[in-house]
Amino acid sequence: GAYGNPGENWIHWLKSKLETLDCKVFVPEFPTPENQTLDNWINVFEKYKQYLDKDSIVVGHSLGPAFLLTVLENLGNPIKAAFFVSGFTSLLNHPIDEINKSFVDKHFDWRKIKQNCPKFYVFNSDNDPYIPLEKAEELAKNLGVEIILVSGAGHFNQDAGYTEFELLLERIRDEL
Repeated sequence: GAYGNPGENWIHWLKSKLETLDCKVFVPEFPTPENQTLDNWINVFEKYKQYLDKDSIVVGHSLGPAFLLTVLENLGNPIKAAFFVSGFTSLLNHPIDEINKSFVDKHFDWRKIKQNCPKFYVFNSDNDPYIPLEKAEELAKNLGVEIILVSGAGHFNQDAGYTEFELLLERIRDEL
C-alpha cells in the first residue's frame, strides 16, 4: 500500500509460511510515496504477470486491492482467487487521496474482474483508522461477497499488532 514495503506487517511472515507449503511467492516492491501512480505500479508488476494462471492466488493490503483489481480486469486468463485486506476502491476524503487517486478515481469493470477471478475474500476490521467499514462494504458488494469482519484488527498492520495473520493464512490454505 501507500508508504508500504514488502518487509512490513504480516507480509514477510505470510510469504515464508506459504513457501513452506511449496508455493512460489512474489512480493513486488512498488514506488511509494514518490512516483506512486497506477501506471508506475503496473510497470513494476509487468514482469510478474507471466506467473498469473489458473492456480494463482493474489493478496493485496490497503491500496493493494485497488491495484490488483486493475490487474485482474486486464488479464487475458483467469486466476484462482484474490484476498483483499483493508481494501477500498474510491477516494477516502483523506490527504492520502492525492497519491492514491490514479488507483481508485476510475471506473472498474466488475464483470471482467469477476470473469478473471471466481473467488474473492474481503477482510476488514471494525476499527480500521484509515479505511471506513463502508468502503469495505462497497468493495465486497461489487465483488458479490460478504466481508470477513475481524474485531479490533485496526488496519491489519504492525501498529495494530499484525506481524502474523493466521486467519488469512488459513483461508489461503483452503484454496491451495
